[in-house]
Amino acid sequence: MEMQDIAKERERSKEDEGASKPMLEVKIEEEAETDHYAKLQSESEDIYSEAVHGGTPVKTRSGKQTEGNTRVYRAACLFLTIICLVLLLVIIILSMKLQTGSTECPERAETTAVGRGGPSCSSEECLVQFPNAQAQHLGCRQCADGWLTFGRSCFYLSTFRLSWAESQRNCTGRGGALAVVTSQEVQNFLTEKSKMTYWIGLREKGATWTWVNNTVLQKSYWAEVPLNGDCGILSKRRSPENWMKAPCNSASYFICQLQF
Repeated sequence: MEMQDIAKERERSKEDEGASKPMLEVKIEEEAETDHYAKLQSESEDIYSEAVHGGTPVKTRSGKQTEGNTRVYRAACLFLTIICLVLLLVIIILSMKLQTGSTECPERAETTAVGRGGPSCSSEECLVQFPNAQAQHLGCRQCADGWLTFGRSCFYLSTFRLSWAESQRNCTGRGGALAVVTSQEVQNFLTEKSKMTYWIGLREKGATWTWVNNTVLQKSYWAEVPLNGDCGILSKRRSPENWMKAPCNSASYFICQLQF
């Protein structure tokens, strides 16, 4: 009987131990889960999100840092936009100024020395006496390409030959007329530039030589042995007296003059 009682007591003790182990394991698991959630709920914990880049998980930090970068980018874009608008405004203002700039020339190109006690001079005479003044005044000239500028006139030396009347019509179509030599300076200028013989705006009417502007010839520059004819030609001789007479129906180069 005693042996049986001892065996029963051992079996009871084993059953008690088996029942106590599951309770302990359940308790340990509950405590572990409680600690894990407590850590996640901590305010000092930074939150991270996972992103996949090239097959490798990458943790990116969210929150205040992302918001700060966005503000910086927006400020930079706004600053660049303002700079572009200012530059565009400057370009518009400069283009308007260039379009409305004055291109008018002084009405007279005469230079006077009255303030210095000297006499006045015509534009051609002053250009000869004061070559620097000519260089400064060329900025407002409006002669077309292929025309030569002298004083207040533009001169065109033709590259083809016509009769005197045809030459005058050609010059009229260009807005001018055959050249009128009004001074020694103009004569010297045309002589220097001429390489051929050219019709000028001089023609004999009756017994009087008259310019195309209907003024009577006052100062002439005929050569020593002028030829016969009713129209005047400027020869290529490098001499102040190089005018010659020729028949008006002859073909020759010509010089057009446009005054402004």
